[in-house]
Amino acid sequence: MELMDIITMRRSIRKFTPDPVPDDLIDQMLEAARLAPSGSNTQPWRFVVIRSEAVRHRLDAVTPYKFAVKAPVIIACCADTTALNKRGQRIKELLDTGALTDVDMDDPNSSQYKGSLIDAISATGYLAMNVAIAVEHMVLRATELGLGTCWIGRFDPEQTRQILDLPDSLQVITLLPTGWPAQAPSQRPRLSREEILLKTV
Repeated sequence: MELMDIITMRRSIRKFTPDPVPDDLIDQMLEAARLAPSGSNTQPWRFVVIRSEAVRHRLDAVTPYKFAVKAPVIIACCADTTALNKRGQRIKELLDTGALTDVDMDDPNSSQYKGSLIDAISATGYLAMNVAIAVEHMVLRATELGLGTCWIGRFDPEQTRQILDLPDSLQVITLLPTGWPAQAPSQRPRLSREEILLKTV
């Protein structure tokens, strides 16, 4: 299957069959996330795979989307807020692997480049953006495997963190219910290319 086919097939699934999802398929989704790119190779994503019916029942109280907890698996997608503390180590790894060899660039830490993305959206937003890249890798791999997913943004992240017994350094960015689709939604309306392309200069 071509990547564009997978992108075209992907839907937000809000009804799942009760059939269990094999561990190896979840592992393949996590592997897709692991290989995602991130700024300075920070890799801030951390995941909790939730299969327990008891835990899913408790999560029912943290989101208005009741369909989410009916999925056989929920993946809590988190940002490790300590990841930026290891930025120097991650950059050294990039250098050691030759990723920046013969690359034409200025010192990215120069004051000349203040007002960059991380300054504009805060460290928390920057980490969340990087986690989102990894989550979408998982979503596309799930689609390829025949699984359905749905990004959940309306939930109480602090209550979720407590239910999952996570340390303060982990922020839950999104919940990703995952399972076998029990619906086949049509393609949702999308803006045309002319509407999203501002200009070519």
